[in-house]
Amino acid sequence: MTDKFQYCNSLTEYSRFLTRVVNVGDVPLGGDNPVRIQSMTTTDTMDTVATVEQTIRMVEAGCEYVRITAPSLKEAENLQNIKNELKKRGYNVPLIADIHYTPNAAEVAARIVEKVRINPGNYVDKKKFQQIEYTDAEYQAELERIYYRFSPLVKICKEYGTAMRIGTNHGSLSDRIMSRYGDTPLGMVESALEFVRICEDLNYYDIVLSMKASNPQIMIQAYRLLVNKMIETGRNYPLHLGVTEAGDGEDGRIKSALGIGSLLEDGLGDTIRVSLTEEPEAEIPVAISLVNRYKDRAGHPKIPPVVTVPKNPFEFERRETFQVENIGGGNVPVVIADYSKRGVSGFADLSSIGYKYLPDLDKWEMSDTAADFIYLGSNKPAVELPQSLKAIYDYDTWLELKERKNAFPLAGLKDFVSNGNFSEVLNFVWVSIGDVFSDEIIHASNKPGVVFVFTTANKHGMAEQRRMFFELQDKGIKNPVIISRSYSGITLDEFRLYSSTDIGSLLADGFGDGVWISAELSDLKTSEGITVAVNKTVFGILQAARARITKTEYIACPSCGRTLFDLVEVTAKIRKRTEHLKGVKIGIMGCIVNGPGEMADADYGYVGSGVGKITLYKGKEVVRKNIDSEKAVDELIELIKEDGRWVDPL
Repeated sequence: MTDKFQYCNSLTEYSRFLTRVVNVGDVPLGGDNPVRIQSMTTTDTMDTVATVEQTIRMVEAGCEYVRITAPSLKEAENLQNIKNELKKRGYNVPLIADIHYTPNAAEVAARIVEKVRINPGNYVDKKKFQQIEYTDAEYQAELERIYYRFSPLVKICKEYGTAMRIGTNHGSLSDRIMSRYGDTPLGMVESALEFVRICEDLNYYDIVLSMKASNPQIMIQAYRLLVNKMIETGRNYPLHLGVTEAGDGEDGRIKSALGIGSLLEDGLGDTIRVSLTEEPEAEIPVAISLVNRYKDRAGHPKIPPVVTVPKNPFEFERRETFQVENIGGGNVPVVIADYSKRGVSGFADLSSIGYKYLPDLDKWEMSDTAADFIYLGSNKPAVELPQSLKAIYDYDTWLELKERKNAFPLAGLKDFVSNGNFSEVLNFVWVSIGDVFSDEIIHASNKPGVVFVFTTANKHGMAEQRRMFFELQDKGIKNPVIISRSYSGITLDEFRLYSSTDIGSLLADGFGDGVWISAELSDLKTSEGITVAVNKTVFGILQAARARITKTEYIACPSCGRTLFDLVEVTAKIRKRTEHLKGVKIGIMGCIVNGPGEMADADYGYVGSGVGKITLYKGKEVVRKNIDSEKAVDELIELIKEDGRWVDPL
């Protein structure tokens, strides 16, 4: 792997990127230590008992570090009472103070807890969402001002043995950083490194770094670039991974797995936090499931090493392909539903993948998450399929068909190259890692209507399929590619996390013109239930990767002691009334710290601005202030209507 694009040990052989060890209380972070699990309390920090009891629930669920907000001096001081009560109850979990705008609170907290988290975008830096041009002299003067304001905290941390996370967030870059680097991964990295250099100048190295964003694509690029810059400059600080404001439920889990899992796949990450708009103890099993997947990853079947990386891993660029029917080119990725084991015995069988038959009208009704193709294997449907749903058959079965309109063959690479009787329109060809290095791949790429289906049985499957894409690029082959994965012996929850990691990682890098997943899930007993779950998950992955938008997106913060309303309840209320607005992004933030910055790419924002008061944003602009919370959701909908983006639900 070339140094220019290096951000991990290897793109093909799994191993952890070795970072320095940072002691956080009695639970060391980095080095050869396990990837640590953490979360954050949602209680009022001044409510000692509630915070302690929630912390205990988190620890019992498997949380190794607990973060608590300290928005002002009084909350910072109360961390001592919380710590004392935890010890009295027999819990010695390391505590982390979460700081944003208040250096005096950070300096008090650093004397009490094991770690402090500061956000360089709003800790003694200026954030007013103003585009200001800085001369070099003015920029340097600002850095000197930051040095003067930030140094006391560093010295206290050094004296007390307190660790520090310098946590950059995509949506809260300072005006100064924005003026020079823009709202970019490079800006995020430089924002953190400016503060790192101050720490190093004061001989303080107990530092953990994070690059969070609500958009997993931006988050992945920023972490990679950060590691690249660290390698370049001889640094190796531990990484805290997380997708901020991931939301709740299935969508929140998919988005988190896509971002965090993509980095874990490449051996990056020393501690993770899954940010869900749910009770914090609900985050822990998700984080543990993500981390546990890599305990036995080393020793996987060997993948040919990468000599030269053919694409920039720090910027998004979709792989260039030519179009075959509705696959590839400028089309959104297609979805293939696997019915090879269940077949189609009646119209109702297709409701699982978004097709509802209306007998009175003799018509089909399609949902926004209707599959584009159905793989039937050797089965022939008992009813006529919708015109918009194209069928894929095993090659021998396809040859037997009398009517081949909207029916296409699937074959292995060698069979396809050696046989001549194939479709002139569209052919699906299975391709494994060995195939992409064979002569047959060249012959197949020159034949008409060929779409490759990448398959893998490697435990390190994402890396293997990525290597296959690299090889196609090296050979100049531009056929569309379907990413295919098969899962068995896992639960539905595990399936969502694993598939989001495996397939979402590739989509986030611009690879893949379609997705095809087959699954056997241990906690779903019916084929219909599995088909529904797989179809819903696939469209969720495509949405999280920003590859195909089919529903409303919610950028909802996970709540903390700063939150000014019940985030879980309000998020559910907003979702119920707006979830039909395809492609609209709504940010739901508990306080001004998490808005408008953290909902950086939301179309509309719903932000707590006081007890019982809500401020509404359009993008980053305040449009309505201090609305009574009882009226706020109605006002949000009115704002969307005024913007011409509202449609009535069906």
